[in-house]
Amino acid sequence: MKTLTVSVVTPDGPVLEDAYQMVSCKAESGELGILPGHIPMVAPLTISAVRLKGEGSSERIAVSGGFLEVRPDKVTILAQSAEKPSDIDVDRARKAKERAEQRMAEKQADIDFRRAEHALKRAINRLDVKDNNF
Repeated sequence: MKTLTVSVVTPDGPVLEDAYQMVSCKAESGELGILPGHIPMVAPLTISAVRLKGEGSSERIAVSGGFLEVRPDKVTILAQSAEKPSDIDVDRARKAKERAEQRMAEKQADIDFRRAEHALKRAINRLDVKDNNF
C-alpha cells in the first residue's frame, strides 16, 4: 500500500518523521483524514490527537495547536508542542489538569479564563493520548 511521509516539528525540534498510510487530525474546520495523493492544503490544528496509521500499527501524538501542510506525498505538522505517548509525564499532566480546573472554578477577576481553559484542554489531550494509545 502507498504511504506518505509524516513530519511533526515543534520549536524545540523534530518529534517524528516516518512513513504512514493515513493521517487523521482535527483542524479548526473539522476532522481531516489524509491518504497518499491528497490534494495540497494548509489548515490550522486544534488541541487534539494526531492519529497515524502504518503497516499493521497505529499510534497517536498529542499536539497543542499549530498548522498542517499537506502535499500529495508528505504531511508536515508544525505544532506549538507535540508529544509521543512515551514522552508524556502522566503526573505532570494530571497536576496541570487539576490546576486548570481549580482556576476555572474560582472565577476571580484576575484569572485569565481562556488561558486556564487552554491549559485544561492540553492536559486532557495529553492524558487521553497516553491512556488510549493503540
